[in-house]
Amino acid sequence: MPTIKPFDLSLIEEAYKIEQQSHLFPWPKNIFESNFGLRYANFVIFKQNNLAGFCICQTVVDEATLFNIAISPEMQRKGLGELLLSHLINELETVGIKTLWLEVRKSNKNAIKLYEKMGFATVTQRVDYYPTHNGREDALVMAFSISF
Repeated sequence: MPTIKPFDLSLIEEAYKIEQQSHLFPWPKNIFESNFGLRYANFVIFKQNNLAGFCICQTVVDEATLFNIAISPEMQRKGLGELLLSHLINELETVGIKTLWLEVRKSNKNAIKLYEKMGFATVTQRVDYYPTHNGREDALVMAFSISF
């Protein structure tokens, strides 16, 4: 059974390797390391004692933004992303967060399918938001209502 824990800074090197393997354009390491503190709800997921993924989420008043979520490529499509995101939503609810926001590449069909399955709705689109190897790509802005 997978285990989810708060993202401890001692795991940053291992998590950054997953960041580099999982994203077309990974965050620079200094940005990755700067997303911790009081207003963050960051978690890691382990499978068989191996770090399998992470999420980085910032909270402001009663809203939160999922800045980054990644599952190691060899661990993808096993339900770990859904478990991690469900855990995050439950934790956010306990501290009074009402809405969770995220942005996703329009071409990331697997992630969009997961988000929609979990109840996220597309709110708008950001044109040319993400870099690609041949230009720019739109982002979908999605929201999940945690509580009313």
